[in-house]
Amino acid sequence: MLKSTLAKHGMVVAPHNLAAQAGLAVLRDGGNAIEAAVATAAALAVVYPHMTGIGGDAFWLIKIPGSDPVSIDGSGRLAGDLTSSFYLEQGYDVIPTRGVLAANSVAGAVSAWDKALEYSTQKCQGHLPLSRILADAIDYAENGHPVTESQARTTHERTIELGNLPGFAATFLDQGAARSMGSTERNPALANTLKHLAATSSDAFYRGEIGTAIADELLRLGSPVRQCDLHQHKADYVTPLSTTFAGGRLYNTAPPTQGLASLMILSLFERAGGLDTQPDSPEYIHLLVESTKLAFQIRDRYVRDPQDMTIAASAFLSEERLNTLAAKISPSSALPWRGPGDMGDTTWFGAIDSEGRAVSVIQSLYHEYGSGIVLQDTGIVWQNRGISFSLQPDNPRSITPGSKPFHTLNPALAELSDGRVMVYGSMGGDGQPQTQSALLSRIAGWGVGLQDAITRPRWLLGRTWGNPSTSLKLESRFPPEVFETLRRLGHDVEIVGSFEEMMGHAGAISRNSSGLLEGGSDPRSDGCVAAY
Repeated sequence: MLKSTLAKHGMVVAPHNLAAQAGLAVLRDGGNAIEAAVATAAALAVVYPHMTGIGGDAFWLIKIPGSDPVSIDGSGRLAGDLTSSFYLEQGYDVIPTRGVLAANSVAGAVSAWDKALEYSTQKCQGHLPLSRILADAIDYAENGHPVTESQARTTHERTIELGNLPGFAATFLDQGAARSMGSTERNPALANTLKHLAATSSDAFYRGEIGTAIADELLRLGSPVRQCDLHQHKADYVTPLSTTFAGGRLYNTAPPTQGLASLMILSLFERAGGLDTQPDSPEYIHLLVESTKLAFQIRDRYVRDPQDMTIAASAFLSEERLNTLAAKISPSSALPWRGPGDMGDTTWFGAIDSEGRAVSVIQSLYHEYGSGIVLQDTGIVWQNRGISFSLQPDNPRSITPGSKPFHTLNPALAELSDGRVMVYGSMGGDGQPQTQSALLSRIAGWGVGLQDAITRPRWLLGRTWGNPSTSLKLESRFPPEVFETLRRLGHDVEIVGSFEEMMGHAGAISRNSSGLLEGGSDPRSDGCVAAY
């Protein structure tokens, strides 16, 4: 896949083709990019359940022409009375990764839909009813959708780990085995939940009949999340973080996300002379990797729930701080690296409509199938985002009742120097900022086409799902001299497959001043660019 998709009226990109087409159908029916993004989000929650769902969190970036971008924080807090003693008294020194004790925070994705549609109505004359926006998702949940190769493989790999958890086997296994690619999967309970939301409002997820059903089942299963936690939850508008790059301006989400790291990588790369290299050369990769190490050190030390941060995230984007950090980057040797890395499955998707309204979204359950708990009354897979907290009191992310977990989720948006507006992003834990840096630097720095930038080989520093090593992993399509030079510079290079899913499911859409839309989708995913 080397050629971008071009169109004039509207475009949606998502890591599953049915979800992208659900968003496009809303655009064709007169909806705007925000309404299309909600349709895409809902469809992904059904057809890509190992990656995302309405039992997870979400972050949005929205830009309408003539206005500054706005961000929506749709992340849920830990249960309000949850402390480390809850786990320590049961013999745990870390929060369990799976099961009911990992289902310890509120799911905020649906509240982000509600906030986005509120913005759509107020700023974009959005008018489509929720019943129309959720129609495709409801159909796929009720009447079935084909299982993708990605879901089939993930379910098979996780059957032993998740198969005995409440609701999982009944929802995702057939006679104890993972469904094969192409087989039909239905989730009638989830269909009923979506129907109820469509007939009432998304607020019912927290303060209506659905919220009551969720809270009752979580209580029965032993989760610390209570109905009062759902009642108190709401999504918020937040001012995005921003920096410059290659003459343009970049935007990303504020803490508790790692959006700061994504912006810092590109800013440090430019200051270290990255734009004087050649794209995809060993020198180019080296400078981006070194920038990543420094950005991750800041992220891991400081980024958490913003109410607990002692230094504002924007302070790390000051000229003085960035220049000081960039001075630590050597073009001839690699900095030490022992970063633990962060795993996570996620879905990024984006939309731009004929009026130039642009939307960038990430919605996630965190690990594959989140906590692994499926609420049978509602068909909801519940996330395990709260496992990012520590039970140790001296840890910067020590567990605090009602706090927001640290999030790897960070959708991106850019105003490029040539006048284009671009939405872009990827799934992949620690890989998200690295993939964003590869895409944006290729596109904004050297004018590479969107699809070409996404298809080109990528790299990943650190650990990700399915691979515990913290090496610098590079896809095998790079020339041999790239591997040799990076090793000589001191990097622990590991060569992986040619199109590795661990490198993320990237996507991007841009719109120029004449209204031309260009889009690219990742061949590593099951997605597409849907346009007209």
